[in-house]
Amino acid sequence: MTGKRLTQYAHGGGCACKIPPGELEDVVAGLTAGPAHPNGDLLIGLDTGDDAAVVTFPDAPGGPAVVATADFFTPVVDDPYDWGRIAAANALSDVYAVGGRPLVAVNLLAWPRDVLPFDLAREVLRGGLDVAAQAGCHVGGGHSVDDPEPKYGMAVTGVADPARLLRNDAGKPGTPLTLTKPLGVGVLNNRHKATGEVFPHAVESMAALNRDACAAALDAGAVCATDITGFGLLGHLYKLARASGVTAVIDAAAVPYLDGARDAVRAGYVSGGTRRNLDWVAPRTDFGATAEEDRLLLADAQTSGGLLVAAELPNHPVIGELIPATDHALLIR
Repeated sequence: MTGKRLTQYAHGGGCACKIPPGELEDVVAGLTAGPAHPNGDLLIGLDTGDDAAVVTFPDAPGGPAVVATADFFTPVVDDPYDWGRIAAANALSDVYAVGGRPLVAVNLLAWPRDVLPFDLAREVLRGGLDVAAQAGCHVGGGHSVDDPEPKYGMAVTGVADPARLLRNDAGKPGTPLTLTKPLGVGVLNNRHKATGEVFPHAVESMAALNRDACAAALDAGAVCATDITGFGLLGHLYKLARASGVTAVIDAAAVPYLDGARDAVRAGYVSGGTRRNLDWVAPRTDFGATAEEDRLLLADAQTSGGLLVAAELPNHPVIGELIPATDHALLIR
């Protein structure tokens, strides 16, 4: 390798570089599906900001639905192979978040060809290929552009049983909320970018597939879920509560965090994306006596985070529940 630090070539890192949720909703307002389409029914689309699109085949009644998604971002770690693994796991997660199984992916690569050697790009692609293989997902080429800022991800196509989808608008009062990965990768990644410190446990958390969590959710009969990425736990949970017409209650003491996450917050390694997430949900949230440190961690912009499932799952913590709608979409206790 060349010793170049990939994170120094990006203005943001990972899913923290997403367009802020409030701004994004203004952009896509009204851009939803129109009347019935001859090429099948759009079961999940843009309406509630769900994780992937799901469409049925009109000429294959009773068959599987097609799942489609795309996700890419700037370097979140300096190691190119790990960045590729993380980006692939993150893109595949959108398929798992709606209850699907990924079948084939294509690479999306932007590369500053006059600045960074292609040996690094090859390692990024190798990381993505290895994680896709772990998921049993083909990688069939892709698309690349010359870009001043490196970016990588995948467009993924999968299948799902249309009668067993996980949606963000299907939450019901009285349902527990389970989180399948600890929070905190956002602040640890921000510390890594600023200092060069490496956090292997954060890397492995981000590179881990949400495949088993998806299977556990379906086995538990869950119908409502989302994955936790750039909008943080609070941002994605707010979208779920709003879409489902319920209020979500979070037990702040039950939420798991990666080792070192609290220290990173106290040291000031909080991204602008995390602060924008907190600003977005604050008017819809009753924080009670929750400390500022916990608020920032709950809003921490995750990259390739876990699933948030409206069901109780084995070996994963229940962090709250859904209740009938109140004056606030989110209650933190």
